[in-house]
Amino acid sequence: MTDDRDPSATAADGFPPGPGGHDPEVLRQRALDALLTARARTATLTDCVDDGELTAQHSPLMSPLVWDLAHIGNQEEQWLLRAVGGREALRPEMDGLYDAFEHPRATRPSLPLMAPAEARAYASDVRGRALDILEGTPLHEGGRPLERAGFAFGMIAQHEQQHDETMLITHQLRTGPVALTAPAPPAPTDADTLPAEVLIPGGPFTMGTSTEPWALDNERPAHRREVAAFHLDTSPVTCGAYRRFIEDGGYTDPRWWRPEGWDMVREHDLTAPLFWHREEGQWLRRRFGVTEPVPDDEPVLHVSWYEADAYARWAGRRLPTEAEWEKAARHDPATGRSLRYPWGDTDPTPEQANLGQRHLRPARTGAYPAGRAPSGAGQLIGDVWEWTSSDFLPYPGFVAFPYREYSDVFFGPGHKVLRGGSFAVDQVACRGTFRNWDLPVRRQIFSGFRTARGA
Repeated sequence: MTDDRDPSATAADGFPPGPGGHDPEVLRQRALDALLTARARTATLTDCVDDGELTAQHSPLMSPLVWDLAHIGNQEEQWLLRAVGGREALRPEMDGLYDAFEHPRATRPSLPLMAPAEARAYASDVRGRALDILEGTPLHEGGRPLERAGFAFGMIAQHEQQHDETMLITHQLRTGPVALTAPAPPAPTDADTLPAEVLIPGGPFTMGTSTEPWALDNERPAHRREVAAFHLDTSPVTCGAYRRFIEDGGYTDPRWWRPEGWDMVREHDLTAPLFWHREEGQWLRRRFGVTEPVPDDEPVLHVSWYEADAYARWAGRRLPTEAEWEKAARHDPATGRSLRYPWGDTDPTPEQANLGQRHLRPARTGAYPAGRAPSGAGQLIGDVWEWTSSDFLPYPGFVAFPYREYSDVFFGPGHKVLRGGSFAVDQVACRGTFRNWDLPVRRQIFSGFRTARGA
């Protein structure tokens, strides 16, 4: 597999850069909608529990919910009020307190954090001022980079939605009464007739983007990538398939595990995905405060990269590379174009993908036929984040923007790439080019996987 910077990458993208193209007023409305949607979700996640739950640390892996709430406001103040609007700092003393790099999650409860009422008032005050700035900021192509196409506003909407996903993880980790409910996802219509895998033809495709206005720095620039032909699972690996790995001794056989993964299994006495336990001969799981039987036909969830890799080895397969995943999700062989999403260039609808916390679980495999890619692979967007085999690395020609700490400091072999989003991801922070990354030991995230093999 090779990659080279594509000098005609902007044209090679071949798709419109979002609803309305770069029309400033369309982008202004889009930014307003994204900001309001994110704030409504933040309220849902923080209003459903009392102040004691907001200030408690439900796991050393996560921040208290009230930290996330104030951090959301602080980032919005720094980027929209100060950087874009040129306003004086409202609470400069809060910058260090809510700096994610300065304070590890495990130590944040010991900080002099804002109380819930103060955090809500601060975030609300910042938001009112930010909307005034949005109304008066020119978003035309010739503007400052942060303002151009509303990038800073889209970045902050994505940032808030990413923290909303983080807060939803905290809700999954917390114990106590059920705080969140949602209807079940739609049932599949043709799951029984779907092939187990699809063939992705070899050849070049355009990876990444140079035209999507709110794409983050690690998604850029668009470049040509050569990928050999391969087979890919039509759907993510199911709980039922993963259960067979467990019952075949998967967690007791070091043959399937990387050395570091085997060390993790032994150190923590792992026997199944996080939140699973066995009772009276049946596998059960805890999901947002409810204990229920593990459903065989749902994508497996809460597995680390090491567990996904071990399963793939046991199955005689492998995890797809990041480039393979993106080609399967975006490449349209009929036109040679790379699409914004598996189904085309239009933003996701509820008929195409399980996004935005509409449901509090993945859909059963085979759901969302309207969201399938030209390759025939389904559920590539939403449902579960999918581990790939790839390290998180910059694309050729990468330029950090607007700050190094978003992507640049994480590049290297320590982090593995996840693709596709999950039911906990909002559409503003999920597209065919979007790249997520995490440590290979991470299990509390909404992660699953699918497997591949050479053709």
